Amino acid sequence: VEAVETAARLPGFREAALSWAPPVARLDFGPIGALMSYDFHITDSGPRLIEVNTNAGGAFLNAALARAQRACCTETHVPFETSTSPGFGSRIVDMFVDEWRRQRGSGRPATIAIVDDVPEDQYLFPEFELARSLFEEHGFEAVIADAKELVLDGETLLFRARPVDLVYNRLVDFALEEPRHAALQAAYVGGYAVVTPNPRAHALFADKRNLTLLSDADTLKRWGLAANHLDVLRASAPTTVLVSSGNADALWRDRRNLFFKPARGHGSKAAYRGDKLTRKVWGEINRGDYVAQSFVAPSTRSVRLDGTPVDLKVDVRLYTFAGTPLLAAAVDC
Repeated sequence: VEAVETAARLPGFREAALSWAPPVARLDFGPIGALMSYDFHITDSGPRLIEVNTNAGGAFLNAALARAQRACCTETHVPFETSTSPGFGSRIVDMFVDEWRRQRGSGRPATIAIVDDVPEDQYLFPEFELARSLFEEHGFEAVIADAKELVLDGETLLFRARPVDLVYNRLVDFALEEPRHAALQAAYVGGYAVVTPNPRAHALFADKRNLTLLSDADTLKRWGLAANHLDVLRASAPTTVLVSSGNADALWRDRRNLFFKPARGHGSKAAYRGDKLTRKVWGEINRGDYVAQSFVAPSTRSVRLDGTPVDLKVDVRLYTFAGTPLLAAAVDC
């Protein structure tokens, strides 16, 4: 995490990352992105960084599950321990206050809106409820808002006539470009509401094309990244390249060793293992903005479901803020 975030502060890295980002990403109001995540596959030679996300889901649910597992395991004497990341709730609140002050200078927001499209239909809606409860416990007014219901009245962002000071942004329209997000984009561009995570954070960290920079040690060295951070990224960042007409034939031949991801994708949507590609899908990849990443097999663990052993793939997600870990979780699928 330290190596990635140090690299992302280099002027050369920033200019490269912003060169393929929408213009709104060049705006910098101060906030750096609440609840980022670094996703890893664990290999025999150590963790390999698969991707970085800026509107990462699951932190509130994983914290609750960790507390439940600790209670359960204590009662049943299961011989392993879990960590709830002490003070998780207060650290989350401090994070949002910090984001507020990076833009406003002092104080704290009165009203926080947790924003998504049709939030009650989202798979992680229970997490939005947990977030709202946490904010309310710490004295904030908190609402769960559908982005299309936001209204910009002059210099005030409103949700159902209630002013919104800070937006906890869970949208996957990372540049706020869709027409239904026009009010939120205008509030962000005008600086009328603090929005976190925001288009700039996504452009600097979560655009999959940035993986091509993080795995290019020669370029990072030329930009001035220190040797210790270069060593970390050499060991942990799988080689990633942009898919182009110039390398398409070579990538197709080597597809069994590659994983293909859309540049601005999320949640593994439209991502493909190379050994499962059809010619039709390959055509779609060539027409879109994709990267090809050296395939890193995930680790697995065996569990019993209804008495039957089942092997599940394990991803490890590290939630962070400002380069500091907040919570670690393993996700089976």
